[in-house]
Amino acid sequence: MRADSLWRAVLGVEKTVVEDVVFDRVGLVVVVSVRPVARERGRCGRCRRRCPGYDLGRGERRRWRGLDVGVVRLFVEAESVRVACPEHGVVVAHVPWARHDAGHTRMFDDQVAWLATQTSKTAVTQLMRISWRTVGAIVKRVCADVDAARDRLDGLARVGIDEVSYRKGQQYLTVVVDHNSGDLVWAQPGRDAATVARFFDALGPDRAEALTHVSADGASWITGVVAKQAPQAVLCADPFHLVSWATKCLDEVRRETWNIARRRAGGTRQIGDLAGGRYHASRGDAQTIARSRWALWKNPEDLTAKQTAQLAWIATSSPRLHRAYLLKEGLRHVFKLAGTDGKHALQRWLTWAQRCRIDVFVELGRRIKRHLPAIHASLDHGLTNARVEAVNTKIRLITRTAYGFKDPQALIALTMLTLGGYRPPLPGRT
Repeated sequence: MRADSLWRAVLGVEKTVVEDVVFDRVGLVVVVSVRPVARERGRCGRCRRRCPGYDLGRGERRRWRGLDVGVVRLFVEAESVRVACPEHGVVVAHVPWARHDAGHTRMFDDQVAWLATQTSKTAVTQLMRISWRTVGAIVKRVCADVDAARDRLDGLARVGIDEVSYRKGQQYLTVVVDHNSGDLVWAQPGRDAATVARFFDALGPDRAEALTHVSADGASWITGVVAKQAPQAVLCADPFHLVSWATKCLDEVRRETWNIARRRAGGTRQIGDLAGGRYHASRGDAQTIARSRWALWKNPEDLTAKQTAQLAWIATSSPRLHRAYLLKEGLRHVFKLAGTDGKHALQRWLTWAQRCRIDVFVELGRRIKRHLPAIHASLDHGLTNARVEAVNTKIRLITRTAYGFKDPQALIALTMLTLGGYRPPLPGRT
């Protein structure tokens, strides 16, 4: 094999001429001098169009970091030529071995992106000898290449829309998941109607008309935009969020019952001072109610023997709290039935909630009535946000991995590469 062919294989490049190879024994660095073949020269770095030359940049040769050769770092070196593109102006000319405006070779970028989706932050930075911020910039470049090669929004029919927190201070991402494939297809910072409208702008009116079902948690900033942009789509309310509404109401009743029990004689005991004031702990019935939180929250089939006994005690000692628990379980049972049976059960539940004499559940019944068409659609079609919640759980894990990215777009790029149905291949593998 000729030396230039060998080095092209090592670099993983095509349409490139290898001019020279220099090895620095002191710094353990290999510098490979290259140039594009004649037909690849003088092309715009953005659109690849042939353009007239502008200048030689700063008159210096430019280097790109390549994959290490064993323990030796490798750099690709070439002239930094600029061209005058009629569309993009004066830009650096395209080179076959690297993406535009990058300081690393294409293979280096691909390997970093693959590692970022598979391993920890420390493993990526130490193995590739780069900073975590550099990883974020590389991930954005690779994700942009993927988005240019394939349209994630093409062929959508059933989607789920939800939000997920990615940083303290009410920082959210709005995410869209394809129900058919389970892939994350769109994500942007924000949690408002304008953010959802940006998704439909990217989708376009023709593809918006192709949507048949949209699932959401009932938030007006989602449902209002969906009704306007895709009126033909069946809007389905997510049962998980509806049951979570009932769980929150149950917890309010539990706290009210706990406070009443604490105010009774013997309901508390002083155990010391906290921050300069007396601190009282619950005792007796108040303590039992305080410790029954998980028993009230869990599904009956998942209860332990101790939690079952706690519920039996609540049924005899606090009928109002037990009634709230039964209302929560009754709503959950509605979505287990689904279809026509679920609709009939929901109507009976609404009647029960209206007469239960528990203010928070009376208000919950009114709230559910406002979303009744979407709930009926969910019961008819069996569409939930379960896939979206599964994706959100993975995004939270990726968010912890991506801690340190200053730009939310770097986090979005990492989530799209990990959960978008296409992960960057490891260079040299098939």
